[in-house]
Amino acid sequence: MLTTRFVNGAPNWIDVGTPDIDGARSFYGGLFGWQFQSAGPEAGGYGFFQVDGRTVAGGMQTTAEQGPPAWTVYFQSPDAEATAKAAEQAHGRVLVRPMDVMGQGHMAVLADQAGVPFGLWQPERMKGVDLAGGPGSLCWVELYTADIAAAAAFYNRVLGLETSGVPFPGGTYTCVNPAEGGEDAMFGGMVPLADDPTEAKAGPHWLPYFEVEDADATVTRAGELGGTVLQAATDIPGVGRVARLADPYGARFAVIKSAPPQQA
Repeated sequence: MLTTRFVNGAPNWIDVGTPDIDGARSFYGGLFGWQFQSAGPEAGGYGFFQVDGRTVAGGMQTTAEQGPPAWTVYFQSPDAEATAKAAEQAHGRVLVRPMDVMGQGHMAVLADQAGVPFGLWQPERMKGVDLAGGPGSLCWVELYTADIAAAAAFYNRVLGLETSGVPFPGGTYTCVNPAEGGEDAMFGGMVPLADDPTEAKAGPHWLPYFEVEDADATVTRAGELGGTVLQAATDIPGVGRVARLADPYGARFAVIKSAPPQQA
């Protein structure tokens, strides 16, 4: 699972683009207990979702021209310009060129070889989220893609990510970790779109998982707040109880009540 011991290639930031930031504040506040803190008038409406004063995500109001409502996962890069160039050389695209963000760091938004958007964050004063892996925070990410081998090659070339196969009920799950931290820094997985009709409807994408205290209660609350249940809470042996949701504007995400660590 994710922690805030960030290494190059691992997720270090996440934000949601939404057509109604006030509505998103209400939804995620009611769902996770998040408070929203504006980044200031110079930030163009961008702000921070926080738990007990610790930042867990960002958010901003976007237009239809900027793309559909969605969560964007950002990966740590030591050099956003070089990483963007590597993405282009690997048949990806640069959607938002690397830029300085008020001296806090450099950001960019890229698309992989299948067109899936993802972000880069080159940290300076701001390293990333303040909390990861705990209740109400990002704990895992999954890439849903039509071609696992092509995706693995792209992210290895661009971010230095490594993959490994883990036996799973019904087959093998492709885990992802940064080269710098090895498998102990595993933060996500890759899933063939053909294996998951629920996610296939959305096309290839990165799906963030947020840790919760009670997956079933979170699913119920999401419905009460105007969200959509894409997959009801389900037990995955050795992993936890998982559900997939969308906020009232269509941004997709998952929640998990992780299983206790297994004793060696």
